[in-house]
Amino acid sequence: MAAHFQDELFGFVDQPIDPLPARETPGPNGQAAREKLRLVHQRLCREYGCPVGYFHELSPLDELVSSLLSHRTRNSESGAAYKELRRRFSDWTAVRDAPTSEVEDAIRACNWPEQKAPRIQQILRLITQQRKGELSLDFLEILPVREGRAWLEQLPGVGPKTSAAVYIFSRIRGRALPVDSHHHRVAQRLGLIPMSLDVGPAHAVLEAMLPEDWDAQTVYDDHEILMFHGQRCCHYRGPECGRCALLDLCPTGQTRLAQQAADTSPTRRREKSGKSAPERMLPASAPLPE
Repeated sequence: MAAHFQDELFGFVDQPIDPLPARETPGPNGQAAREKLRLVHQRLCREYGCPVGYFHELSPLDELVSSLLSHRTRNSESGAAYKELRRRFSDWTAVRDAPTSEVEDAIRACNWPEQKAPRIQQILRLITQQRKGELSLDFLEILPVREGRAWLEQLPGVGPKTSAAVYIFSRIRGRALPVDSHHHRVAQRLGLIPMSLDVGPAHAVLEAMLPEDWDAQTVYDDHEILMFHGQRCCHYRGPECGRCALLDLCPTGQTRLAQQAADTSPTRRREKSGKSAPERMLPASAPLPE
């Protein structure tokens, strides 16, 4: 196992969870949560289509660098930075040994290139040292996923999201669940995880919730369709709860729509405008109400 490396740069890192949490049943209602996740998965597969195709086939080391570039950065921008890095340098050894300013310039399309360039070079040097001169992560393909992720999370700036990405998005196609901001938001609103649970520790809880019979492709599908739903319907601002395929499963959406209905009622509109209800006009001959 690699030594724990000091993390020197801040702001964009995928925070490591140390030690790697054990895979446990998620709380006293674990089976109910797992069945709810199955139903969510079935609904969203109908909505977006499953199985979802893998978007690239990179080596584990390629995927690690790609994931590091993606921290707090749009996919289109981190993708452009990765392509430019590969265009300018012949291999990862050249990136490792280049002047940091040249690496920074190559990845300028992503956010915080001045932090990510030295971080990537630091990680490439540490991998070389730990692997006795070999700059490769291909050995991860023969390790159990849990053991390989623990090794990766000893590297500075590598937490559960990045270690899971290396396993599931690279050619390893391992059974690991990355949780991005969209996935995290949808899981919170559905009540699968508490609203107070941050994205880092949410990885262990959501992964423990996965049905045992789901293979790597199904876990990948689960991540992708929850992400799609967060991007296309369950937005950070203005979620489109009225057309959501999960509305009957979502306490947040139900509460939000009930509140919207209350806010648009005639009584509520008058309260907001400060106007009282119009007085009822009585015929002159009618007795006054008591």
